[in-house]
Amino acid sequence: MNRRAFLGVAGAALLSSFMNLPASGRTEVNALLSEWPGPHGGVPPLDKVRPEMFGPALKAAMAEYRKQLTAIAENPSPPGFQNTLEALEDAGRTWKQVRSVFDVFTSTMNGPEMQALEREWSPKFAAFRDEMVLNPRLFKRIQAVYEASKSLNPQQKRLAWRYHNDFVRSGAALDPARQQQLAACNEELAELYTRFGQNLLADEEGRTIALSAPEDLAGLPASMVNPDGPTVIRNTRSSAEPFLAFSDRRDLREKVWRMWVSRGEETNHPVASKILELRARRARLLGFPTHAHWRLENTMAGTPERAMELLEAVWKPAVERVHQEVADMEALAGHAIEPWDYRYYAEKVRKARYDLDAAEIEPYLQLEKIRQAQFWMAGQLYGLDFVEAPGIPVQHPDVRVWQVRDRQGAHVGYFYFDPFAREGKRSGAWMSEYRTQEAFQRELPPIVSNNANYLKPASSEAILISWDDAETLFHEFGHALHGLCSKVEYPTLAGTWVAQDFVEFPSQVHEHWVATPEILNRFALHHQTGEPMPESLVRRIQEASTFNQGFATVEYLASALVDMKIHLATNHPIDTRDFEVQTLRELGMPSQIVMRHRLPHFGHLFHSDDYSAGYYSYLWSEVLDQDAWQAFKEAGGPWDQKLASRLYQQVLSVGDTVDPAQAYRNFRGRDPQIAPLLRARGFPVS
Repeated sequence: MNRRAFLGVAGAALLSSFMNLPASGRTEVNALLSEWPGPHGGVPPLDKVRPEMFGPALKAAMAEYRKQLTAIAENPSPPGFQNTLEALEDAGRTWKQVRSVFDVFTSTMNGPEMQALEREWSPKFAAFRDEMVLNPRLFKRIQAVYEASKSLNPQQKRLAWRYHNDFVRSGAALDPARQQQLAACNEELAELYTRFGQNLLADEEGRTIALSAPEDLAGLPASMVNPDGPTVIRNTRSSAEPFLAFSDRRDLREKVWRMWVSRGEETNHPVASKILELRARRARLLGFPTHAHWRLENTMAGTPERAMELLEAVWKPAVERVHQEVADMEALAGHAIEPWDYRYYAEKVRKARYDLDAAEIEPYLQLEKIRQAQFWMAGQLYGLDFVEAPGIPVQHPDVRVWQVRDRQGAHVGYFYFDPFAREGKRSGAWMSEYRTQEAFQRELPPIVSNNANYLKPASSEAILISWDDAETLFHEFGHALHGLCSKVEYPTLAGTWVAQDFVEFPSQVHEHWVATPEILNRFALHHQTGEPMPESLVRRIQEASTFNQGFATVEYLASALVDMKIHLATNHPIDTRDFEVQTLRELGMPSQIVMRHRLPHFGHLFHSDDYSAGYYSYLWSEVLDQDAWQAFKEAGGPWDQKLASRLYQQVLSVGDTVDPAQAYRNFRGRDPQIAPLLRARGFPVS
């Protein structure tokens, strides 16, 4: 998930010097600098945005923001909460608005013009942030407010701590010489992150496998076959993984697998190595032994050692389960299992053991129906109503928008849904916040989006998805609910802006509702007959819920362990190719599996800092989500209104106004336990 989208809010008035001059000679206002049109704080004018607008808009917005920051830093009045922290929360609105739209375009409309802009501006963004956090006068005021925060209310105290903590962690307390070195590191890192992401996008868009002969399509379900021409296997997860699960052609499975796992192989190893070197240098400048220690300081885990303890506790039973799974598959296949065989023969074993295969489930899972199921769940649990808003401007015709209302019909926010793959759109599925909720000056409701990469059919036929896809949709929708349900004063503390190993909890816990009878009976309808999924099929899905968990767990844990170990390494430079091979050998990685994200395409790690030394957070959050799901079971079921209300009040609505460990205790009444996670994955509980 991409939750680090910048806050977008209504901007400032335009100056004529920041207008565009089109070829016709007609003066045209730059839509990026205009106040967002419409009620409820407006919405971004995505339909009016063109790449050439970003340069002038970013320059104008940066100049305005710089003046505002200077005014706060040089305010002759004694530093106080209102004239310092509230002033900072209110500053830079135009800048954050333009950055929000810039992020929308670089993630979903990233053509050559946007890629050039991204290369140009990424280092400037880093330099501008350093200009702010390394401003000694500004930090002195923040520090004064923080040290005098005893008289503030709890939310104001939390904001004072956040600002002080963020500035110190960003180098505000360093001497000028170290600050200069730090800024140079950050600027170079920003350029490398962009290069890594654009290299990856080039490999994903530039490599496909087209299948035309009937024998090449053996085993593929009808939903994967293009009846009007070649069936194209794209170099994306949503295209490659289903092919690996269903294709009867072992040679083609190997070809697709090698294409998929080698993304970034020729270009991104040296980029990743340089990123690691710079991160290690930055951590030392900031007084930390490694990048991992710096990243985890203000998380729930607190230290790399605690995160590693959890990862290693699950690794051994997961590997043991893989050995059992491989033995079952080899008995069926009659030959050794290779990585490109795993998904295919796992489906065969599932069919033999549970009379269940993914092709039997898929006809009941229509993308549009699953989208409806998400909205219905939100209505039942939290009283949210989603009303389609076709007049809202979007950046592409595939994007749809809904207005979200509460039980009283009051506006809550907007939800954008962008489900299909296209050129210039990064792969995977993620959530973004176009605007984070706030209420300290005036009520500004959130604007969130969910994004995916399903193949858009040529006709109007139903789009069928896998069970994993359905869970992924509910996962990203959980992030969206976290943003939509926010009810706090200050945007810095709102929505999904919480600790890295807590942010995945609201998303992961909502995956559980996919399998509830209430959802399946209403929305898992056969795309041809309209009949609901048979009870016998539902029962077999439930019986097989722990099947293949060795593969799923090891695939993920290998990535999380390599992530943590490479960011704990102190000898630089690191050859990422060798490090990956050596570390997996030391871990005892089963040869039949590769990491879910190999280092040259591990965008979580190398496209930004966000998940670096933080991929463990999915497992940490799963401890929370399985423990929370156990609470619903104990309360009488997934639709228990009292418990849903507590989840809303203690987790979804509070943002980062409460320490995450305390927020979970407020919801559950105690700290989380690991046993529900182990049981959910079918591993022994000691």
